[in-house]
Amino acid sequence: MVVKGQIVDIHNARIFKGAITFENGSITVIEAQDHDVEQYLLPGFIDAHIHIESSMLVPSEFARLAVAHGTVATVSDPHEIANVLGVKGVDFMIENGKQVPFKFNFGAPSCVPATSFESAGAVIDANAIKTLLERPEIKYLAELMNYPGVLYKDEDVLKKIEWAKHFNKPIDGHAPGLRGEDATRYINAGMSTDHECFTFEEALEKLEKGMKILIREGSAAKNFEALSPLIPDYFEKMMFCSDDKHPDDLILGHINHLCARAVAKGMDLFKVLRMACVNPIAHYNLDVGGLRVGDPADFIVVEDMVHFKTLQTYVDGTLVYDNGKVLMPPVTFEHLNNFKCEPKSIADFAYPSSAAQIRVIEALEGQLVTNELITDAKIEAGCIVSDTTNDILKLTVVNRYENTAPALAFIKNIGLKEGAIASSVGHDSHNIIAVGVSDAAICKAVNAIIAQKGGICAVSNSKETVLPLPVAGIMSVKDGQSVATAYAALDAMAKTLGCTLQAPYMTLSFMALLVIPALKLSDKGLFNGTDFKFTALDAAL
Repeated sequence: MVVKGQIVDIHNARIFKGAITFENGSITVIEAQDHDVEQYLLPGFIDAHIHIESSMLVPSEFARLAVAHGTVATVSDPHEIANVLGVKGVDFMIENGKQVPFKFNFGAPSCVPATSFESAGAVIDANAIKTLLERPEIKYLAELMNYPGVLYKDEDVLKKIEWAKHFNKPIDGHAPGLRGEDATRYINAGMSTDHECFTFEEALEKLEKGMKILIREGSAAKNFEALSPLIPDYFEKMMFCSDDKHPDDLILGHINHLCARAVAKGMDLFKVLRMACVNPIAHYNLDVGGLRVGDPADFIVVEDMVHFKTLQTYVDGTLVYDNGKVLMPPVTFEHLNNFKCEPKSIADFAYPSSAAQIRVIEALEGQLVTNELITDAKIEAGCIVSDTTNDILKLTVVNRYENTAPALAFIKNIGLKEGAIASSVGHDSHNIIAVGVSDAAICKAVNAIIAQKGGICAVSNSKETVLPLPVAGIMSVKDGQSVATAYAALDAMAKTLGCTLQAPYMTLSFMALLVIPALKLSDKGLFNGTDFKFTALDAAL
């Protein structure tokens, strides 16, 4: 087959009129031709770090949305489903992804459970990591979030690192805010990337110490503006990623949007495209084409080099997207889950205390990091309760793998004035997380999730809306468009209840992510992510 257009040769930084010939999934000829075809042909985009599960779609459905934006491949860490189902969950992601013409490149989840300070549904130890890394479809050791385990030489953590080195597979890092000598030690242990930098200075230090930096722009964490000034000088050591992207955002765009934003800032086109299309192939040794003779025929046809509107997407020579139409049929799959807790009572969410002041999690728009605040407690009938006047709301994490008492804390900047929101997408162990204006509203939301054995929901005084997520309690069985529509409705409902966050459910899901400072909540209690230990809700303790 032959496709004509303006060929974008990223490797040689040139654009020329020509044609691409491909047969049996590979490019056989690229030649200059004089023609009047104005469309541009370039390698497909690659998301260099994403958790497919955060789209709330199984891989095959994720692919059907992504190809519309010119994405042909992802570097995917399946640790969300792994924390629920272990290696069985990783197998599900790989096998489901194989059912469609799209290049998912999965890693071996390094932190299952993410920490010892929370309850997860599975364990993947060093021996299991070895077995996974032996498999050719496992391309790397996924983000090593337990950076204290690296710095203080935890035996199991070090074994996982050694297995990755043994199989000559890269190791993804995860060290938000880590600087100075600790950063040096972490990098020297073998961590090759970091997608958690949220300041220019942090990213620059890590680049200069030999790390590759991924610019992340997801549904909650948005670091493009802070880190994009590094592109002109460090593009050879940088990539683009989403990390976590909800379906309503994925409907609108993917890596193509980051390319358009970078070009709009005056960044060199070929530097930007090297980050989006080429650098991940080299770093992760991916079987993805870079638009050269002999490469797999993974390429896209776009309207221009400004907006990168995708007209066609080819994967291994198969046309998978054509001018608004996705050419991948949906696939059937089994519904795996691990959800065992029973309904809760309103009394379970009471917090008896006479504390005058409490520690409060301060959620930050566009960031996964939080601050620790000390605020006055609002006490009614001997219990600390939500204070909607000052936007200090009760937060809970409920163990979904067994029946235990809910953990309780308080959070600022959610903004709810009525009701509650809840989700069983709670990174990384995926226990139920909820926030609300009253114990009754929180209980109602939590029980709505339990009834569905997974989902996200919003409840008001008169209404209850749930998006079921029956696959591991974190993914839907529906198609991407349906999930995006349902999610957008829940997002809108949360905002009508007063929530002020741009991505309420994505932000909520990270309030249980203990490996990102400063203050978070697990099912076992309030956790200081800077000191890596539990802390008291009572500020006097």
